[in-house]
Amino acid sequence: MELSEVISQGVAIAITGYIIVFLALVMLYYTFSILAKALARNTKRKLTKSGKTITDEKELHISGEVIAAISMAIFLSRELHDKESDVLTIKRISKVYSPWNSRIYGMRFFRR
Repeated sequence: MELSEVISQGVAIAITGYIIVFLALVMLYYTFSILAKALARNTKRKLTKSGKTITDEKELHISGEVIAAISMAIFLSRELHDKESDVLTIKRISKVYSPWNSRIYGMRFFRR
């Protein structure tokens, strides 16, 4: 194998990877833009069903700052771990003998 052949294959693989990533990003852009329009149309339809009138399309748009503030408030209102009660309940359960906790099965016998 020559070095120029390896380099040309590497360049081809890199260009193919860049094209795939670029096409995926373009598809994601169009998917999200179509999804945003569909959600705005759905919201507008729900508002007209409830009897509210919309005079401007900008009334449906929520700015990024408002969304960030709402999401931060939701995050801060919830704690990261569960709240537990301080009550411990201990139940006695009678079980038949189980070999899982027997020491004899955990011992290793070496024969000489």
